[in-house]
Amino acid sequence: MNDIIRSIEAAQMKEEVPQFHVGDTVRVSAKIKEGNRERIQVFEGVVIKKQGGSSRATFTVRKNSNGIGVEKTWPLHSPKIEKVEVVRRGKVRRAKLTYLRGRVGKASKVKEIVK
Repeated sequence: MNDIIRSIEAAQMKEEVPQFHVGDTVRVSAKIKEGNRERIQVFEGVVIKKQGGSSRATFTVRKNSNGIGVEKTWPLHSPKIEKVEVVRRGKVRRAKLTYLRGRVGKASKVKEIVK
């Protein structure tokens, strides 16, 4: 039974997985279906957590929209995600940045890695 599940999950995984880490600012292009039309909507924010493994892996992106914090969680291997591009690299020392939920304005910024 375990081999059957593993083979189904392997068929659903993407070949090229975008490389990003917690703390990075990313621009996620997701397909949105409205009626019979389909368009691409961009969601840009900071990755506050990555969790799971294999085909069940998810990541959560947080942004401030008009003073209100908005978070979205996507499956990493979802066919609805067109692409994930890294806008800037963040310097963090934690695996999950849930403390950003309680911060507003400049306090919610993440330091950038300078190379």
